[in-house]
Parts: sequence; C-alpha cells; structure tokens
Amino acid sequence: MSNFTRRGLLKSGAVLGAGMAMPTILTAASHAGYTNAPTGSSVTLGFNVPQSGPYAGEGADELRAYQLAVEHLNGGGDGGMMNTFSSKELKGNGILGKKVEFVTGDTQTKSDAARASAKSMIEKDGAVMITGGSSSGVAIAVQGLCQEAGVIFMAGLTHSNDTTGKDKKANGFRHFFNGYMSAAALAPVLEARYGKDRTAYHLTADYTWGWTQQESIQAATEAKGWQTAANVLTPLATQDFSSYVAPVLNSGADVLVLNHYGGNMINSLTSAVQFGLRDKMVNGKQFEIVVPLYSRLMASGAGENVKGIFGSTNWHWSLTDEGSKAFVKSFGEKYGFPPSQAAHTVYCQTMLYADAAERAGTFNPCGIAEALEGFKFSGLGNGDVEYRAEDHQCFKDVLVVKGKENPTSEFDLLEVVEITPRAQVEYAVDHPMFAGGDLGKCNPGA
Repeated sequence: MSNFTRRGLLKSGAVLGAGMAMPTILTAASHAGYTNAPTGSSVTLGFNVPQSGPYAGEGADELRAYQLAVEHLNGGGDGGMMNTFSSKELKGNGILGKKVEFVTGDTQTKSDAARASAKSMIEKDGAVMITGGSSSGVAIAVQGLCQEAGVIFMAGLTHSNDTTGKDKKANGFRHFFNGYMSAAALAPVLEARYGKDRTAYHLTADYTWGWTQQESIQAATEAKGWQTAANVLTPLATQDFSSYVAPVLNSGADVLVLNHYGGNMINSLTSAVQFGLRDKMVNGKQFEIVVPLYSRLMASGAGENVKGIFGSTNWHWSLTDEGSKAFVKSFGEKYGFPPSQAAHTVYCQTMLYADAAERAGTFNPCGIAEALEGFKFSGLGNGDVEYRAEDHQCFKDVLVVKGKENPTSEFDLLEVVEITPRAQVEYAVDHPMFAGGDLGKCNPGA
C-alpha cells in the first residue's frame, strides 16, 4: 500500500452512532415472478459506469470499488465495511447463498448509451440489479429503464435534485447527496469566510445536475445576502472554457461559482486561474472561486489550482470513523492508493443491495425495495444514515472541504473543514426544488 497520509477531523454530529438496522416486515417478497430471478448457484449484478468521456476517471474508480465489494461479498479479502456495517446479515457467502458475479458496461456519460448498456445487461446477461454512473443525466435515464424493466437501480454518482425529486422512481435508490444538500452545507461556510456582500457569476454544466446545483447554490447564497450577476450554461462536451471565463472579468462579480464536475471542472478552473481571476481585487474584495461539488480525483487533475478553494463532498478518505478506516484499508491494500467518493458510494450501494436482499429473503425487487425504504443504518461512513421511504433519498452528514495549501502527498489534496450534521441538510419531501413526479409503485417485472 502506498504511503498516503490520513489527516481528518470529526466534529460533533459526525460521531458514528449505534447500529440502527431494523427488522423489515415484507409482503412483496412472496411474489412469485420477477425479472431475472436467479435459478442457478450465482447471481449477476450490472455495473454501468463511464469508461470513456469526461467522467471516465470517476468510472475507473467505481469499477475498482465494485470489484472489491464483490470480493468481500463472496468471502474474499478482509471483509471491509461488512465488519463495521450496523446490519449483520452479510456473511461472506455471496447473496442469499449465491455467488456474486458481475458484468460491466460503458455509459460514455451519455444517456442513450447508458440505457442501451443497462438494457443489454438486463436482457442478455440476466442482471438482477443495475448500479453505477457518474452523471445525473445518465442516472435518471437508467433509473427510468430499470423501473420499466422491473429491476432495482442503485444509483452511483448522481447529484441532481431531480434524481430523487421530479424523476424519482420506486425501483431507484440514491446513497449520494444532492445539490440542495451541498448548498445547505456550503452557504454558511461561504458567508463566514467571504461575508454577506458578494456578487456571484455562475458557469453551469448544461444538463439536469448543473441546473439543479446552480439553482440550489444561488438560493442558499442569496439567502445569506449574496447577489447573482449571471448564470451561463456550458455544454457537457466543452473542453476549452476560455470564452466562458473571459466575460467574468467585466461582469462586476467577485466570486466565480463553477457548477462543473470531473474533467469539466478541471478545465474550467484551470482556465479561470490562467485568466488571473484568483489574483484580482474586485469591489474592494479578493476575487474567489467556489466549486460546489468536489472530489479527490478532480483535485488531483486540477493540481495546485485547487488550493484554498471551497466545495462539498459526499465522503473523504481521511475520515476517522471505523467504517471509513476499514474501507480505506481494504481499497488501499488492493489498489495502492486511497478511494474516491465515487468508489465509496458504489461500494456502499452494492453492500446495501446485498443486505436488503438478505433481510428480505428474496431477489424480488419489490421485496428489496421494501427492505430499503426507511432503512436506518450506520457503519458505512457519514454517521447515522436513513433511506427515506417517500423519495428513496439517503440522508446523512455532508462534508465541506477546501483544497489543501500544503498537501503532504499526491492524495492529500482536500482538507475537511466542517462536517455538516444531517439535520442541517434535510428538507421536506414536498420542498419546491423537489416538487413534481411520482415515486409510483415498485415494478417486479416478469
């Protein structure tokens, strides 16, 4: 395992709670027919990730975590977070006694390609569950397909409010946080560091995630007294952001908010730094840049440009709770470097699916959905967590981070500055940003 440094801090509200796994009373588990019911000694899961396109780096780390999860479920390795998970149903003998096998697909960070890949895994490979993705556009498209096909979709990286808002589905579940949660965690920190009298200019990825992330951060910062100078949409395929960054200089804004992720964020931040924005004084204030959704992989790609820049993240390898430490140890020993939030999210989703099947006593997607709805657990990082029954959104603590000024290694790039307690980022099911859509009923398929 390579020498990387763990430097994290836990504040009150992020202390790991006692195990909260609750018994589930099932009715749907008795249904006789459902899509791809396993008949042999194995069960197949479908891992659908971006192996090409702007989010390919995230996809590669997701695949690593999926393979580690399968190894642990089948009794290999040290068991990772199976040892810290509050639910104790997983025994390392597969799922319901069946060896776990998997197939993979390339979403290409394109909705049509992702749906085609997932469809093939369901119809040709017999996948009983689909998981993965690093784009909300992809996640929403695949979630819809899984609802139609009658299989469970355990979303990977999807941060749009819409995934568990207007586009929520009964067969879909999201462990990752969302744009509203990022904004709720970030806004108080930005107010404390930069003050109330600020004017923001937004560059926003032109798809469902960018739209809802921008809406969330604008609402949260304006509630703190900020103004918004402009919001400019940028195509997902953009690589050269110079034409988008140049107008910021004459906009009157003193903060640039980059609602970009993956390679887009690396390129737009690099362009902003090359234009000298970080060295400017505007409105009598030091110009600042904010990246609402961060990842270690993005920080690595952007290099020194991330120093001092604030953002939020779902999880970070420096956390010192027992679940995080167990996962970092397992992943690091296997791959030689610490896992990203992408890896953590999809590992958790795989374990949560397997555990739900064990508690339900079936692979019937409706039995599994019942086992996940309202499920409370701990031991997987992020403190005490709940899968809310009404919209299938996970609620947990959220991390505010900033780029480290003096990193100690190539992996020690982000500093956790605040662990925002779950209560601060929760919202009502009927919140206007999540309005519309209908969860509907679970579809078991065949």
